[in-house]
Amino acid sequence: MTYDGFQIEAFEAGRGLWHARIRREDFEPVVIDGVSFPELEVGFAWSNAEAAVADAKTRIDYLNRRSVVPGQRRKVAHA
Repeated sequence: MTYDGFQIEAFEAGRGLWHARIRREDFEPVVIDGVSFPELEVGFAWSNAEAAVADAKTRIDYLNRRSVVPGQRRKVAHA
């Protein structure tokens, strides 16, 4: 599934232990504090895939709030 510029993949890492993997739709890395990640595994051992996806969406919202896309940075700088 996709959400706000990211692909989300829920997976079971043990019986009934659901996690989610996220990566950007454009396949560019996610950069956190200068460290580049091609994908991130997020969340805890949720009891179902829906909970893992919901948690991944929360993490994506956080990432999008704290980052600025370079194209947007240029627009703001020239506004």
